[in-house]
Amino acid sequence: MVLVAAVAAAVLIQTSGILQQKAQSTGKQAIQEVSSNIMIKSIEGVRAKNSATDMADNISLLKLTAGLNVGSSPVDVNQVVISITDGTTTNNLVYANNDKTHGYVMKGFSVSNNASVHLKKLLTDTQASPGDNAKYFFTAEKIRDEDGSFSQDKPIINTGDMVTFFVSVVAPADMSFTKLGSLATMELKGSDLVVGPRVTVNIVLTPEAGAATIAEFVTPSSYGTKENVHLYP
Repeated sequence: MVLVAAVAAAVLIQTSGILQQKAQSTGKQAIQEVSSNIMIKSIEGVRAKNSATDMADNISLLKLTAGLNVGSSPVDVNQVVISITDGTTTNNLVYANNDKTHGYVMKGFSVSNNASVHLKKLLTDTQASPGDNAKYFFTAEKIRDEDGSFSQDKPIINTGDMVTFFVSVVAPADMSFTKLGSLATMELKGSDLVVGPRVTVNIVLTPEAGAATIAEFVTPSSYGTKENVHLYP
């Protein structure tokens, strides 16, 4: 009887230990799923141009300013997927240094290059597979990074950090323009998206762990003579 009781006690102790470990693991994952949340603070659109009076009819570049909610776990931008649709076309974009999705990083990406170089590569470069960078990748640049966690090679966002995500939305009809923001003398590649006036745009940012972030907006009825257009919120 003593032997049986000892065996039973050992089984119960082992089982309780396993259950405790699983409970702790599940709790940690649940906290991460709830807390890891990217917050989009603003979205600005930029129109391509040839001159101050000759601008594209559509938005050509989206600049998403983002950070993390208070208490969020760090987010690896390498694993973030940005899905954007104009109601007709949907592009699912990965970070320029992500070599897992397509088998290689964005053409023209290098850890020694700065964000401006990568932005130009996003807008102008193409490769045999999967195709134009604009349809498959996005780039990012840090605005505030006190702990030095964010780099082009390892883009980690912590609480308090602020970054800009660059998403190309060059319309097929606007590929002939040669200037976009501070970048000039370019041969733009199309994104198949058309962000013209009165268009409903839906953007979803999905991190590796945590809740997805959704931003939806309707573009103004006219862009007028503005090169930079505030779109969200």
